Amino acid sequence: MAVIIDGNKIAQDIRNEVRQSALELKERKGIIPGLAVVLVGEDPASQVYVGRKAKACAEVGFLSREYKLPADTSEEKLLSIIRKLNDDKLIHGILVQLPLPKHISTEKIIAAIDPRKDVDGFHPYNVGGLVTGSPLFVPCTPQGIMELIVRTGIELKGKEAVVVGRSNIVGKPIALLLLAQHATVTICHSRTKDLPAVIRRADILIAAVGKEHMIKADMVKDGVIVIDVGVNRLKNGKLAGDVAFDEVAAKASFITPVPGGVGPMTIAMLMKNTLNAATMKV
Repeated sequence: MAVIIDGNKIAQDIRNEVRQSALELKERKGIIPGLAVVLVGEDPASQVYVGRKAKACAEVGFLSREYKLPADTSEEKLLSIIRKLNDDKLIHGILVQLPLPKHISTEKIIAAIDPRKDVDGFHPYNVGGLVTGSPLFVPCTPQGIMELIVRTGIELKGKEAVVVGRSNIVGKPIALLLLAQHATVTICHSRTKDLPAVIRRADILIAAVGKEHMIKADMVKDGVIVIDVGVNRLKNGKLAGDVAFDEVAAKASFITPVPGGVGPMTIAMLMKNTLNAATMKV
């Protein structure tokens, strides 16, 4: 039976470390890390995420600002807010909550954020830096996955890693991070031929496809390390991952649960990125 990787505990450890570092930064340089979160529209999931980010900022001693804008906000109005935040010396991190309404270009908005304040790690400058191995910031969820792996003491060098999902937010960046740690990486997607055969090769499996219980026990090998990034709401209201947890856990050596695995790490990494952005200004 697999060891369950406790994302709640590891995320709490990271927030404690960030709080201590933020306190030292304030005492030493008089700087309080500042995060601005911009929400356009009333997407319920986005509102929950923004609330959690504000709560995390309060816990670690950050300045937190929220900009809640109506769904019909113009692209130019949003760009104007970003330009002001780019120039605001009290704000070190800018996060525009996605998805944006259809009339606003996500690419244009992300590109308008100062790369030194891009704590989401989505700006083309930081994406390019991730490819070459020198980003200012790494996207929070992939960075959180790496922290889970490192803090659990899992060795990546020479391991075969399979990533199921090729999104810009998780799949592609986690593949690059694994590659940087000397894993051999395969990225799978909806057009991969004989997906189960590819997954069975994995020493480390990253499931980030968004289909509940898609990965079954007969698709993984004994001793696999499973990181389940999927968050799917079932008809009964409960959350489930992309992996059939109970049956896969019986074969795995390590596995993350849903909820309580990767999820808490995303906001912890956002706090860490914001602290690093503030430290860069020193």
